Amino acid sequence: MKQERIDRINELARKAKAEGLTPEETAERDELRREYIAAVKASLVGHLDNTYIVDEKGNKRPLPRKDQKGGLES
Repeated sequence: MKQERIDRINELARKAKAEGLTPEETAERDELRREYIAAVKASLVGHLDNTYIVDEKGNKRPLPRKDQKGGLES
């Protein structure tokens, strides 16, 4: 996510605290927040995809993914 978008999120947050937002600004803030959360999640998934577990014998294996119900996938 570009820094300008993050700056706009912060600007809207300050304005919401100080004086309130118009309905258009509230909609913009909500969209920017969704975009920010998606970017953070994508970054986290990228880091976890490159995370490996090393067992006591020195074998590396990728970190297993969890399925949607909370269990581990094979």
